[in-house]
Amino acid sequence: MRFSTAKILLSIMVTLAAATASAATTWNMATPYPDANFHTQNDLWFAKHVKEATNGQLIIRVHSNGSLIKHSQIKQAVQTGQVQIGEIFMSILSNQNAVFAADSVPFLATNYAQARKLWQVQEPLVKKLLAEQGAQLLYSVPWPPQGLYTEKPVDSLADLKGIKLRANNTEESKLARLIGATSTQVEVPDVPQAFSTGIVQAMITSPSTGVNTQAWDYVKHFYTINAWIPKNMVFVNKQALAALPESQRKAVLKWAKKAQARGWKVSQKVAKSKIVTLKQHGIDVEKPSDKLMSGFRNVGKQLTQDWLNRAGQQGQDIVAAYKKLQ
Repeated sequence: MRFSTAKILLSIMVTLAAATASAATTWNMATPYPDANFHTQNDLWFAKHVKEATNGQLIIRVHSNGSLIKHSQIKQAVQTGQVQIGEIFMSILSNQNAVFAADSVPFLATNYAQARKLWQVQEPLVKKLLAEQGAQLLYSVPWPPQGLYTEKPVDSLADLKGIKLRANNTEESKLARLIGATSTQVEVPDVPQAFSTGIVQAMITSPSTGVNTQAWDYVKHFYTINAWIPKNMVFVNKQALAALPESQRKAVLKWAKKAQARGWKVSQKVAKSKIVTLKQHGIDVEKPSDKLMSGFRNVGKQLTQDWLNRAGQQGQDIVAAYKKLQ
């Protein structure tokens, strides 16, 4: 049987393509938020550029909305190599070490300029903690400033007494207790159902999360208290990173740095655009009363001291270094 030169070349090309594809490394990335969320979009952007930079030799598959690993289990999954890379809301690790929650201490950093300075002093400690646990930090991106969502108008902390407040970490649970509310941990995908069933009646979260969960279906008010600017962090299993060829490792670290810079810019844009979206859907976006803010700041002082007590010398160092940058 005769084969034409064209057919022989085509066969060779197919064989080479198959060999190249089989040589590619695939990483699974577990993330807790839906595809439309700007954090997930940033992760997809990162994965796309890593693939391009490595000529398809490193593929990062982003599994969004907790579809692969539940939020609370992502860090452990990365440490043990169950997945190679993951993203979490950093302060959910506050029970492991209070350093992870420095950015969720109420009213410590309330705008992006302050958040950058706080991250400048927090980041080295976070890197060290992760390294000790078999992981490496790649990048961190902030959420927009956290506001208060309620069904009924709120003029002071007294109006929040007895309500069921969604809490996403230890700091929020303690805040709830100090204002006389009951805290319940609810992951983002479950927020609408939690409100509809009465499990929660209010929440402190970003305009972005409010839009993603269609907050206008279950609350009427959003107060711009700018309580804190928490961050997500993306991290990788150290062994998985070390196993890559040097050129691929460099590509991952290069585009991680770019993803962080991009993410901070996008977060600031989202902070403005999502406020507009909330208004367009009928939510009253309001500046909090002086009475409400005074109450929150007093609670914030108590929570800051509590966090410092838990964080010990590391916490003292973070706050001292942060204040020097002001």
